[in-house]
Amino acid sequence: MALSKETIAIIGCGAMGEALVRGLLSNGLVKPDQLRVSHPRSERRAFLDEHYGIRSYGDNSEAVARADVVVLAIKPQYFDEVVSALPETLNPHALVMSILAGIRIDRISSALTNSKVIRAMPNLPAKIGAGISVWTAAPEVNEAEKLKAATLLSAFGAEIYVSHEGDLDMATALSGTGPAYAFLFMEAMVDAGVHLGFSRHLAFQLVCETLRGSIEYAASTPEHLAKLRNYVTSPGGTTAEACYELEKGGLRTVLSDAVWAAYRRSKELGEP
Repeated sequence: MALSKETIAIIGCGAMGEALVRGLLSNGLVKPDQLRVSHPRSERRAFLDEHYGIRSYGDNSEAVARADVVVLAIKPQYFDEVVSALPETLNPHALVMSILAGIRIDRISSALTNSKVIRAMPNLPAKIGAGISVWTAAPEVNEAEKLKAATLLSAFGAEIYVSHEGDLDMATALSGTGPAYAFLFMEAMVDAGVHLGFSRHLAFQLVCETLRGSIEYAASTPEHLAKLRNYVTSPGGTTAEACYELEKGGLRTVLSDAVWAAYRRSKELGEP
């Protein structure tokens, strides 16, 4: 009920913006007439209007006018260009949520002359309601507004509040970028299966179900991941041989370096 009376404007209704619309409507958190979205392409706006029964705009300023909650879902590289025109029509009491990688709360607040800012980092599985969003809030955001933010993010899947904004850059590198690491790992496993002689379809099915089951098993037990790995690793067996090659190839180091690189880039994106 936290959003039952709110008018919500989503600026930049691309993949993540549409995922938010879909989640809000499918979970009954809002009604279509509560949603306004913006997108520069007319054919995209026509699709959103027809498919979801919402109102779409080509002008961002028009979309945010009289909105109670404004979600910034644009690319971080376009932040300055897009937000420069918003203060003209933005409700000064609106709750602003940004899902832009790297852009800090103080920069958003200054650009919009609005102190009620939420910063969140969802990830790609939000498109099917299975995402994880890490978020924080400016000091001026009260508890009722935090509840609205949590409810909004629940349309993406799970949500975790953190008290330190610096955690958002770390979340960007780990969970925000994380699906790409998983997909790359899956792609490599499928290719290896094809090299062994499986069809690509069968290799893909084996990899998906293996990882799905492994993740669900790991999430269901408090045991350390290393202990779970040891359950599969018999002395002198096939798993021991495979893990030896992975360690020799520097899997841990390469993955750690990748996460750190994403973290550094997130901080760079936040610079004016």
